[in-house]
Amino acid sequence: MEFLSAWVWLFLTLIPLLALERWIHRHIQGIGLLLLRHPDLATIFYASIFFPGVALHETSHWLMAKMLGVQTARFSLSPKRQANGILRLGYVETAKVDFIRESLIGLAPLISGSIIVVLIGYSRLGVGPLGEAIAKGNFDAMIQGVADIRKSADVLVWLYLIFTVSNSMMPSASDRRAWLPVTVMLILIGIALYYVGAGPLVLRGVGEPLAAGVRVIASAFSITIGVNLLIIPLVWLIEKGLIRLTGMKVNY
Repeated sequence: MEFLSAWVWLFLTLIPLLALERWIHRHIQGIGLLLLRHPDLATIFYASIFFPGVALHETSHWLMAKMLGVQTARFSLSPKRQANGILRLGYVETAKVDFIRESLIGLAPLISGSIIVVLIGYSRLGVGPLGEAIAKGNFDAMIQGVADIRKSADVLVWLYLIFTVSNSMMPSASDRRAWLPVTVMLILIGIALYYVGAGPLVLRGVGEPLAAGVRVIASAFSITIGVNLLIIPLVWLIEKGLIRLTGMKVNY
């Protein structure tokens, strides 16, 4: 049951997380355009805000590749707009390898980012009591939990780190390229184990560690959603203020 509930929690938080993250990235780029009125300067502004998260993202790729014995080439943290119009904030070039190692290299930023977000959230901001209050629907405890977070030392620094890391940790399309064959392989192995009667034994062996990992990622998603919901009104107000001051508007 815990194995299933961990995955349900993950998928319930994934869709709102992606929607909020997409809004934030687009509108921060919009603020850069309104503020600086030049695409290149706006790109530097945008990349600067997310630089700590991008640095962790690309470093995670590099470290995982080294751990798996995969040769690496160029490493960049410089933003560059690609031919298809997508802005790439950084990259790591690796040698072509089997799809299992490629999938692990692609997954690395999500793992490292989730761990850091959870560590900051629980150890520096004390989000544990707030999360329990939300789960129980205890409104008074929620208010107290928010008040306790505001009292945390260097709360703005920790919120910024969560913001930039969590909104940079999701795997890109190239990071996810090898995930489909790995998923198909795991499904086929699972079916085979089920038919030979080894499914329950394997699940008992790997189920709890896997569920624990999924809970960490789901916790990171939940914390990210909370932080993004705090940041979005501020971003919206800044953008509306710049629209009024400049008389210009960004079409998304």
